Amino acid sequence: MDIHTEHRYAINLNVRGIQPSSTLRINELSNHLKAEGKDIIKLGLGQSPFPVPERVVRALQDHAQEKDYLPVKGLKGLRQAISGYINRKAKLSSSWEDVLIGPGSKELLFILQLAYYGDLLIPRPSWVSYAPQARIIGRSVHWLPTHAENNWQLTAEELDIICRDDPTRPRILILNYPSNPTGCTYTEEQLLAIANVARKYRLILLSDEIYGEVHFEGKHKSIARYYPEGTIISTGLSKWAGAGGWRLGTFIFPPELRPLLDAMAIIASETFTSTSAPIQYAAIPAFEGGDDIEEYLVQSRRVLKVIGEYVHRRLCDMGAEVQKPEGAFYLFPNFSSFREILAKRDIKTSQAFCQALLESTGVATLPASDFGFVPDHLGARLAFVDFDGAQALTMAASEFGDCDLNDEFVQKACPRIVMAMDKMERWLGSL
Repeated sequence: MDIHTEHRYAINLNVRGIQPSSTLRINELSNHLKAEGKDIIKLGLGQSPFPVPERVVRALQDHAQEKDYLPVKGLKGLRQAISGYINRKAKLSSSWEDVLIGPGSKELLFILQLAYYGDLLIPRPSWVSYAPQARIIGRSVHWLPTHAENNWQLTAEELDIICRDDPTRPRILILNYPSNPTGCTYTEEQLLAIANVARKYRLILLSDEIYGEVHFEGKHKSIARYYPEGTIISTGLSKWAGAGGWRLGTFIFPPELRPLLDAMAIIASETFTSTSAPIQYAAIPAFEGGDDIEEYLVQSRRVLKVIGEYVHRRLCDMGAEVQKPEGAFYLFPNFSSFREILAKRDIKTSQAFCQALLESTGVATLPASDFGFVPDHLGARLAFVDFDGAQALTMAASEFGDCDLNDEFVQKACPRIVMAMDKMERWLGSL
């Protein structure tokens, strides 16, 4: 290879060796296998199964003609709606000027790390894109240990340990709850204790609350109530309004962090310019809420809770160790009780486990190694989303409207989830 060819392909060393996002990769692989005629049950990509609320869809149709560039920080009407939303939900007192709109919360997280020069603190297990983003930008990542016995929750003590040796070091702590990949969440007491440590070390705390509205009991609490001056709340439309492909995310800052918001807006102005105009207009009624949005959320929570409990029980009966989810649409089972029998088939890593499961049963999952664990941790993330969300919402509100949802509902509304559990049980039993 001559020098000109070498220079032509001189890829940034921070990017070389990084694989495409594993959640998107498994989705594309699943679609490829389905296109080949194979029956794939898609428990890999965490995409909401529910339709976008009708009023929000109509708003997009009504504003399809909006073609002008909007302000970098976002449409004022949307920023006002989001400020009102977060003030209602989290009992805060933000103003519209505290809100930044982006093409997905993932992009906002990326430019946050560009704008703020600090290490990234991530509880393990974590969502798959936090650490790769930091690596691309060239930031240091410190994994914070959590334990299954504690529902994979970060403790204030573990946070203090990593901060105390260099107490003035700039750091961003990401707290995601209800959690992707575990479905677990924090109590108010846990949040208060973490907030006190964050304040002690003046951490920037990014509270990723994208699943807050799908807390099964509708009782999500934001840590911003306990550490308002240093917390940025991250949310969007993808997980609670079914609009992942719309690509709209938002950060809500405290006034004390306005310089950081402004710095991010400068980066935004030189990169994505602004978020899609029709999408921003359409998002206003979603964040303004109303009886229809609340009913949509109530039924979504009912459906997700009963499926989560069903899948949890089935996995436990199979012999997996798994925590009961409290929100979102994930479980994080550990199959280490099968370690010896799996090793006889040369299945010694979570990657090999998920690959064998996919090839043998058609059930697509993600390995624990994608979420920060060492390769031989025999865990996997299941996203229990392969069902017709519109049909499930209708059935929950009508046929099952006057009673608790149960296994009969799961079998009627979510037959592919039942099939996935049956296939996994048979496969594990045949090892």
